[in-house]
Amino acid sequence: MSILGAHDVWEIVEKGFVEPENDGGLSQTQKDGLRDSRKRDKKALCLIYQGLDEDIFEKVARAKTSKEAWEKLQTSYKGAEQVKKVRLQTLRGEFEALQMKEGELISDYFSRVLTITNNLKRNGEKLDDVRIMEKFLDHWIRNSNTLLP
Repeated sequence: MSILGAHDVWEIVEKGFVEPENDGGLSQTQKDGLRDSRKRDKKALCLIYQGLDEDIFEKVARAKTSKEAWEKLQTSYKGAEQVKKVRLQTLRGEFEALQMKEGELISDYFSRVLTITNNLKRNGEKLDDVRIMEKFLDHWIRNSNTLLP
């Protein structure tokens, strides 16, 4: 969305424009405005296309306007957002339940912690390094205390 704003085309994506059935009766000023709107719309559509991978591109390839393409993207991502929320919930639970297994090497435990935290971050979770280290040290200290006489 920010790239569309930077190129001054977000408004045309958001609001669209009216394509007249017959532009023969338009004044020169109206024709110029219509030409500008068409040009900005094609620019916006091109920018949207550039940000998509092949699979997603297929969902919007038939869109005639940038507004139509944007609406198709919003519709297809609503379901994806629900899946993402569930995935994040599951990963949060895994993170909280992480414990060092008996006989597990510290390096192996640390790798498991990093795998889950990387998945959390990849799915949009804001997780700072201090929280990750607290998780690691909490279990390490807990396991170390059982080894002390």
